[in-house]
Amino acid sequence: MKVLLIEDDINLGESLKEYLEINNIAVKWLSDDREVEYIFLNEDFDIIILDLILKYQKGEDILKRLREKGIETPVLVLTAKKRLEDKEICFERGADDYLTKPFAPKELLWRLRALTRRGRHRVISIHGLKIDLEAQTVFRGNEEIKLSRKEWEILVFLLKHRGQIVSKDQILNYVWGETVVGEEVIRTYIKNLRKLLPEICIETYKGRGYRLR
Repeated sequence: MKVLLIEDDINLGESLKEYLEINNIAVKWLSDDREVEYIFLNEDFDIIILDLILKYQKGEDILKRLREKGIETPVLVLTAKKRLEDKEICFERGADDYLTKPFAPKELLWRLRALTRRGRHRVISIHGLKIDLEAQTVFRGNEEIKLSRKEWEILVFLLKHRGQIVSKDQILNYVWGETVVGEEVIRTYIKNLRKLLPEICIETYKGRGYRLR
């Protein structure tokens, strides 16, 4: 499990990161909430732990913006706000769980594991396709569309950021990491995906990148 922790309390952030890592959970701790969108363009997470009271933005606004951009990563809100109205706002904006401070670290761990189990088998329907993220399959009706490993990874990256324009550098970083490949490789894979998927799925923005509609 890989978790993004958005928490500006230094002491709490450090202790949570240490506790979760002891329990075999990889943690990316973000104490500066202004970096949230940059992080999401360059990394992938299983769960987000989100504080509501931050230095520069309201956690509720970050949650709303992530959902509007099509980012479906489960969000566990971790906050000192205890009012029923605060919980209602967060759940309406797409939160998956809500835990108030103070809390027992074990309870946080249990909730994270429950969210992971709940999200394991996700099927996304888009443009007549059924994309099973757990089984890593794509179906059009009863017909399975066969994708190579790289085609699948590019499709997943576009899905995670659907509605957004993603650059070729972002795709290269996500799919190939530190392996050096040219941009023409991406163009080839995108061309292959377009042959398999409905024509309107992937849009090209010259000089900027691609967008999954």
